[in-house]
Amino acid sequence: MDNGKARVDPDAFLSRVEFGAHQETIDHINRKIFRAYRAGHSANNVPGDIFRLRHQIYCLECAFLQADQYVDGMELDDYDDASTHFAAYTMDEKLVGAVRLVQPKEPQPYPFELHCEVFSDFDMPDREQAAEISRLVVKKTHRRRRADSVLGVPGFVSQSEAAAEFDPAVDRRDRTSPMLLLGMYREMFRHSEDHGIRYWFAAMERSLAHALKKMGFRFMAIGPEANYYGAVTPYVLDLHDLRRKLMMSNPTLAAWFSEKPPVVEHAHPTRVHVVRKAELSSDIN
Repeated sequence: MDNGKARVDPDAFLSRVEFGAHQETIDHINRKIFRAYRAGHSANNVPGDIFRLRHQIYCLECAFLQADQYVDGMELDDYDDASTHFAAYTMDEKLVGAVRLVQPKEPQPYPFELHCEVFSDFDMPDREQAAEISRLVVKKTHRRRRADSVLGVPGFVSQSEAAAEFDPAVDRRDRTSPMLLLGMYREMFRHSEDHGIRYWFAAMERSLAHALKKMGFRFMAIGPEANYYGAVTPYVLDLHDLRRKLMMSNPTLAAWFSEKPPVVEHAHPTRVHVVRKAELSSDIN
């Protein structure tokens, strides 16, 4: 008889040994797929495949830059040495996506400042606390429309997807979902928390900003639209605000971003209740 209480799936309970094994598997998969590289004083510390993928997209596919200005089919610029680079790989070690966080030292401007203006009432945060998302590229075979759905994103369930379970080991490799993009953003988020970065700048198309908003990333426009490798708008995101809002509106996604599944201690001392998507899923307004 239904007494109005939520029913708990027995499969939602894992022994502590099983829970530990699950975490170790996910951590191993994550390290194989998403990686970070700090250029430091030399871009030689960053795999050349990242620069070749950028050349393929920025120079050959989109013609934003002139291909003959670069050596060996590798697109590099003055900001690479001041960046941390993030890359996404398939399980067979093929690069499929990359992005960088740029933290230039004064007086060098942020990349977006070379092409975009900001509103007069916007106060730039301290440089030590801010970085710009730049050179986001995804291999054509793993690319979807900018206005991606939230298929596969933890904490989101549509009527047609209600029966599907989120499996990070599978979904983050699924090219029919935005998990590739979200996975790279998660790595940037974790890096930013570890290095005292609170604000992200980004110059992007409004369609991409809208898609990110559906995933919980509420970027705020800080200037008018400008021509910067196409029509883009400069945005900023407060990561402290992001974490707070995700914890309230989508705890499943917030926990996934921290590489920790949402856990509730059960009365039995040897069991751990791993909260399923159906128990915590909610929409972000």
